[in-house]
Amino acid sequence: MKHFSLPKDGGLIEKDLPKDILHSYEKIPVELFPEPQEACEAIADEIVSAIKSHKGGGFKLGLTTGTSPIYLYNELVNRYKAGEVSFADVEFFSIDEYYPFSPEERQSRNRRIHDELLSQIDAKEENIHIPDGTVDESAISDWCAEYDRAASGLDILVMGIGTEGQIGFNEVGSSGKSRTRTILMSYRTRKLQAKNFNGDIDSTPRAAITMGIATMMSAKRIILMAWGEDKTAAVKKIVEGPVTPMCPASFLQGHDNISLYADENAGSDIIRVVSPWMVGPCEWTPKFVRKAVVWLCQTVHKPILKLTYSDYIENSLSGLLEQKGAYDKINIDVFNDLQHTITGWPGGKPNADDSTRPVASLPFPKRVVIFSPHPDDDVISMGGTFIRLVQQGHDVHVAYETSGNVAVHDDVVLQHMDTAHELGFADEFDHVKRIVGTKRRGEPEPRELLDIKGAIRRAEARAAVRSFGLNPDTNAHFLNLPFYETGGIKKGERTQKDIDIIIALLQKVRPHQIYVAGDLADPHGTHRVCTEAVLEALEQLRNEAWLKECHVWLYRGAWMEWELGKVDMAVPLSPDELIMKRHAIYRHLSQKDIVPFPGDDSREFWQRAEERTQNTARLYNELGMAEYQAIEVFVKLF
Repeated sequence: MKHFSLPKDGGLIEKDLPKDILHSYEKIPVELFPEPQEACEAIADEIVSAIKSHKGGGFKLGLTTGTSPIYLYNELVNRYKAGEVSFADVEFFSIDEYYPFSPEERQSRNRRIHDELLSQIDAKEENIHIPDGTVDESAISDWCAEYDRAASGLDILVMGIGTEGQIGFNEVGSSGKSRTRTILMSYRTRKLQAKNFNGDIDSTPRAAITMGIATMMSAKRIILMAWGEDKTAAVKKIVEGPVTPMCPASFLQGHDNISLYADENAGSDIIRVVSPWMVGPCEWTPKFVRKAVVWLCQTVHKPILKLTYSDYIENSLSGLLEQKGAYDKINIDVFNDLQHTITGWPGGKPNADDSTRPVASLPFPKRVVIFSPHPDDDVISMGGTFIRLVQQGHDVHVAYETSGNVAVHDDVVLQHMDTAHELGFADEFDHVKRIVGTKRRGEPEPRELLDIKGAIRRAEARAAVRSFGLNPDTNAHFLNLPFYETGGIKKGERTQKDIDIIIALLQKVRPHQIYVAGDLADPHGTHRVCTEAVLEALEQLRNEAWLKECHVWLYRGAWMEWELGKVDMAVPLSPDELIMKRHAIYRHLSQKDIVPFPGDDSREFWQRAEERTQNTARLYNELGMAEYQAIEVFVKLF
């Protein structure tokens, strides 16, 4: 199955650029790849080569668990099965474990590394070293000291990073001199770890054993991994920021043999990506010119039409002037380009000159499909545009790709059952209460309970679209893609069954517009899988005649927003439309007040949506555009 990444539109010309120049702003060299899979192939190449060339004693390999190494583990298993490498003489060291915690628990680091890697290769049990979450508290300090001695001097250490630069369970505030030890996890860390325990923080361990930073620094070679947009800020701090306990991985800047492997999403905020003209020559496409000019405006705090020749020269943009000519012409061209992204008619304005509009006027009305990964992403991320499309007379369909059932608290279920109790269905309340009472920590939820939670989310979604005039009986589709229905946080792999369901809907509607989630940083990974399933379906439908008149728009909003340099359509919202959007979000009562999976953002979804769209409007205004209440923005994929 293909994996999604935005096509590159201009940027740094890296061919023949010396590595010293390429990494000139990076205190830890960054290797960028389009996809995590490609990066993990390169990491696997290095590990396999090092194992094969190693002489004298066992090869000591340090590994992490979590989501970051999954692709790497798969690649190492494939290399072993293909006969490319043996791990019989490799000593494995895992960097952390919950404490106290049994290795038999599904969430155990011990169990995960065995299930995902060690049980599938020829690793010898006597060569496997994993922090022991069962050691008695009275002996744990001595145990950690012994583990630390054994884990010192690793040949290669491969680790992921946290969203604040954590490595292992070395949290913000950790010392660069720390060794293997037990730590109490902060509330913030436990909240993030709760995703492994069905979102239940009370079931999440309060302590952990972790390899210390000084122990990590003793490794001969360190490889860091970072995938996805939620790691963007951390990568920048680790790679370009100062050494500080507020970003534990920054201590690794002092290592003389370290690299950070990142996909393009995770590395999107480092200097050679954000302002590559400061590093080397660039390909100046129209969108890339806009990106540079917007960056310049934000750097010198001026609107587009007030930029001067000196602003360009003093901020390393002389190459742009050499390629594109006079600065004032560039200003006008970019101003007009950005101005033309703004439209109040996301489905096209009938009987209007559409030569400078982002959407063609014909056909009108259009058939539209909005794909929503969960039963709320539609109104959170593009609710105002959704409302516009409905009220402007288009045939709008919304497809909820997953049930979202695991993101409903048990208390919400019992509250709904209380209503049933009040209506005379006391037996049902007692039955459901018994189901809730039989749940085991971290285990997949009972199917009957998941069905109730799914029904709650469907009812909320129906109420939301009904609030602004869409008929949920005919135009709301609940796809319940199979990959999601595992009953736990960890989902299955995307398969053809998921894609076939999407194909069936697209063939039925034959849309002129498709809206798809482009925010791939959600903490549960569902948005990426859903987006890739839609794109795979479209790839399989590429010969259909109706697809030649169809355009795909990518929205964001739940987790982050598009940068203005990439925007193809901007839909302004009036104060009343913003309130209507808020009320639609309110209908998703199970996701209000206490968000089951908030990620790193503690705000409620309606607050995130409003503040992000209002910030986008402010950015447009600061660039010299009209002042709007809020703006939703989209990128056109094709």
